[in-house]
Amino acid sequence: MGSATGQRRRVVRKDAPARAFEQFDYVEYMAQHGHEEVATYFDRETGLRAIIALHDTTLGPGVGGTRIRRYASSAEALLDVLRLSEGMTYKAAVAGLPLGGAKAVILADGEEERDSALRAARFRAFGRFVESLGGRYITAEDVGTSPQDMAQIRQGTRHVVGVPREDGGSGDPSPTTAYGVVCGVRALVEEALGRSSLAGARVAVQGLGHVGMSLAEQLLRDEGAVVIAADVRPEIVEEARTRFGGEARFSLVSPDEIHMQECDVFAPCALGATLNPITIPQLRCRIVAGAANNQLADEDRDAALLQERGILYAVDYVINAGGLIHVMQDLQARGAWSEIDEAEVKTRTSHIYETLKRLLALAHEEAISPHAAARRIAEERLRGARGGVRKNKRSAANANARA
Repeated sequence: MGSATGQRRRVVRKDAPARAFEQFDYVEYMAQHGHEEVATYFDRETGLRAIIALHDTTLGPGVGGTRIRRYASSAEALLDVLRLSEGMTYKAAVAGLPLGGAKAVILADGEEERDSALRAARFRAFGRFVESLGGRYITAEDVGTSPQDMAQIRQGTRHVVGVPREDGGSGDPSPTTAYGVVCGVRALVEEALGRSSLAGARVAVQGLGHVGMSLAEQLLRDEGAVVIAADVRPEIVEEARTRFGGEARFSLVSPDEIHMQECDVFAPCALGATLNPITIPQLRCRIVAGAANNQLADEDRDAALLQERGILYAVDYVINAGGLIHVMQDLQARGAWSEIDEAEVKTRTSHIYETLKRLLALAHEEAISPHAAARRIAEERLRGARGGVRKNKRSAANANARA
């Protein structure tokens, strides 16, 4: 399906009732949001069910991680992958990367957690699915997946990054994503609190997955921050207690209460849509800056609610771009990841600080929200790239006509 232009409208919000998903018109949604393609896959042998969405490949091949989770319905999974792929387009555009936006979801049924051989077989089948797209989509790690899963995918396709270091890949990009969030938080703390250091800053981390756990560690170890954290999984809470239990600046609270903690920074690092008309009035922070994708249930509405409350929002696809920067370096390393690549990724990721500073300056100058400023930066880059593509096509056509 070709891209569509025109005013973007809301079709189904992530926080909508379950019955709304049953009425989800995904073709209309794709037209309104400019998606290029959606591919679905079912593997009879393994039972794998997966969806890949390509949002916009103007800047380059579609790149985005593969997440695996249980969904209430296939319609919910489809909406999730459509929203996630769109966010990847803007993430790459704002970060200045020659990549397009895409994402994949695998609909879990629980069997892959109980049977490691079945899990491996499903990821190999998923690799064949990725390969069928001919390089238009490049996959990587995301929620619920690991470098080991990427190694299984690589048996079916070369269009995958993030395989284990021992296999020549870059491994888990989560620490890089977390480092980018730290750099972004520094910029926002300077802007909102007038502080040049995160020492003593109170940060509430919602979700202690790969990125959230690394973020908590970096804040405690490198920044001297006070960290309050929560996760819905008891085993992860126990891991955090073991890991940070001796640190006086670390504490755990209930997942239902993490967003209500009095803090300087609220850092959503779990699944999306946690910021909505119910939770935003309950926030007791000055800044929202976390690693989760699609943090706002409805971007325009909830960005406005945050601005009305005087809460500075680090647009999710800007502050969490470290993982995509990591992926870009992995592509350039071509299976020979080294310490030089590691250093280059850290340097490039640190520029998230400057990117957010420029974004906040634009928002201030134009009297718009950070969300609107980020969207403007991304769309200007995409329009410029599309104009260049059209010019090249006209030049080629004229050359052929003269031949």
